[in-house]
Amino acid sequence: QKGSLGHGAHIVVGTPGRILDHLNKNNLSLKHINTFVLDEADRMLDMGFQASLNAIIEELPKDRQTLLFSATFEKSVLSISKEVMRDPKVIKVTPRDDESKINQIYYHVKDEKNRIHALKLILFKYRPKSTIIFCETKKESVVIADFLIDLGLSALPIHGDLDQKDRDQTLVCFSNNSLSILVATDVASRGIDISLLSAVINYKLARDINSHVHRIGRTGRMGASGEVYNLYTEKEQYKIKLLERSFNQIILSKDLPSIDVLSNKLFKPLMKTLQIDGGKKQKVRAGDILGALTGNGGIEADRVGDIKIKDNWSYVAVDTNFHQKALKKLSMGRIKGKNFRIRLIDKN
Repeated sequence: QKGSLGHGAHIVVGTPGRILDHLNKNNLSLKHINTFVLDEADRMLDMGFQASLNAIIEELPKDRQTLLFSATFEKSVLSISKEVMRDPKVIKVTPRDDESKINQIYYHVKDEKNRIHALKLILFKYRPKSTIIFCETKKESVVIADFLIDLGLSALPIHGDLDQKDRDQTLVCFSNNSLSILVATDVASRGIDISLLSAVINYKLARDINSHVHRIGRTGRMGASGEVYNLYTEKEQYKIKLLERSFNQIILSKDLPSIDVLSNKLFKPLMKTLQIDGGKKQKVRAGDILGALTGNGGIEADRVGDIKIKDNWSYVAVDTNFHQKALKKLSMGRIKGKNFRIRLIDKN
């Protein structure tokens, strides 16, 4: 990063902590900045970035444009805007997604032991192709993911301790159907953009209405229908009252699926992900990868899924029944006349 910054850049993107680190090491100067963008502004205070933000803002020119982006509009956004902006204009974008396509189901559970049992019943009953499970803490996300993995399901937690490479690989596998379930906190889920998400499960109800709306809005996009399964105990009954007032409806709890669903066959991802150690900087294109997979006795084109090209590597999803043949084909063949290292990204 120090070397990249030394060459100069039109745009620098980073977390407050990393930006401040480069400022303190004199790797970065902000004296020529004319536009300052703060994304996920509503979560910055929750994530403990206030001190870092204050230090960064002190280094910025007073004469600049400042933009704050937020999926929800809370008091924290107003608080930040008063500190870093002059006479700001508020622009609200009307969601394009039709919330009526989102079907919400509520399940009342007795206690925490029943809650995780209910989660198992829901997954085995409805068998969603791709699911985000929302919980409260990083520790809880790991516990739930481990529980699901022990059941034989394809699941991973996503939290702040993941390094960028692991996070990127996890999200690539989830978006291309090589991973069935993500278990996430509200903070860690920010920045996840999956267009066709089958279901959202609120393992515990969100702390406020805005967060709940943000969670459920991950499904039912692009004209597709989406399912939301909400689990709550008696202690969370006050949250149900808040949701009833917000949605102007009476919420009725539904009976959990029968225990018989646990005899259903395990559902597994339809795809596997292969990583190719070549990307944009090596002039690799999606068509090159598809051609290498399908040419000269390779696999059929309809067995190939999403292809994502990064700077120095690429990812391709392949039908799970043909991934070994695809791995062998790419490993023994060439892409753009070159040999690249190929590996299976197996997240479970």
